[in-house]
Amino acid sequence: MATDKSFVRNLPLISHLRSSVGLQRGMLIVGIVVTVLFLLTAALAPLIAPYGFSQQFSATQDPPSSAHIWGTTAGGYDVFSRTIWGAQTAVLVVVVAVILSIFIGVMLGLLSGYFGGWLDRVLVVVADAIYAFPTLLLAIVMSIAISHGSSSLWGGIFSAAISITVVFIPQYFRVIRAETIRLKAEPFVESAKVVGASSVRIMARHIYKNATRTLPLIFTLNASEAILTLAALGFLGFGIEPTSAAEWGYDLNHAQSDATAGIWWTGVFPGAAIVLTVLGLTLLGESMNDLNDPRLRGRKRAGRKNGRKNKELVDA
Repeated sequence: MATDKSFVRNLPLISHLRSSVGLQRGMLIVGIVVTVLFLLTAALAPLIAPYGFSQQFSATQDPPSSAHIWGTTAGGYDVFSRTIWGAQTAVLVVVVAVILSIFIGVMLGLLSGYFGGWLDRVLVVVADAIYAFPTLLLAIVMSIAISHGSSSLWGGIFSAAISITVVFIPQYFRVIRAETIRLKAEPFVESAKVVGASSVRIMARHIYKNATRTLPLIFTLNASEAILTLAALGFLGFGIEPTSAAEWGYDLNHAQSDATAGIWWTGVFPGAAIVLTVLGLTLLGESMNDLNDPRLRGRKRAGRKNGRKNKELVDA
């Protein structure tokens, strides 16, 4: 039982909650709540949305009413339904992009850090060169190359995901490479070499587990950028067609002309969905990143000691 409790306490979010204090804890809780709501909305979209994302109505640009609680667009789409379904599209892009980034970045980081030499030099140069590519420009190029700028569901998802993957790979690569270089000099790795363990076994069993502990932090920070890239593609007209999937950036693009006519509901709700989702993911990632700073843990311990001393003085 004690072992189970210790395991639960050491889980990423649980351990961060236990080590957070004050404003930092509040930011972390807000980030967790918003992120969980976003994921639940995406998972339960078929149950929450009253209509399909491509279902059209004869009533166009109608204000919020009992039939359409967030109104309708110029194309006759229900704003509430498309906003809910848009969460599902955003999750798909984040999952595809981050899985590809982690897989390629971790593999290259392990190889580069462990073997070093010319392979390490080449991969470091390539990783530095990739930073010169703007994410959005690369996403537009990929969208045109994959689906000629008129994206189906998976065409839009992969055009955004692949461009994000290319830009994010160097981040995972650098983190894993640095950890691998540090870990391969540790005594337990040297012992594995002495007993004749192969390089593949050492990387898989001894280095990989210890080098990937910081990946959840990078994932949460990159997920928000992935959502913004997808929204930017849709806003610029290179996103997913409305008959293929709901996408917040596309809806914002077509709400521009509505705003000048005083039709606010077609743009406010998709825009708010983007802002809240990115805010939640950013608060979660930044809070976890800050709580891994040992100086913060030191301040917390010092605060607890001062609190105990003050309580003892009051009691005395």
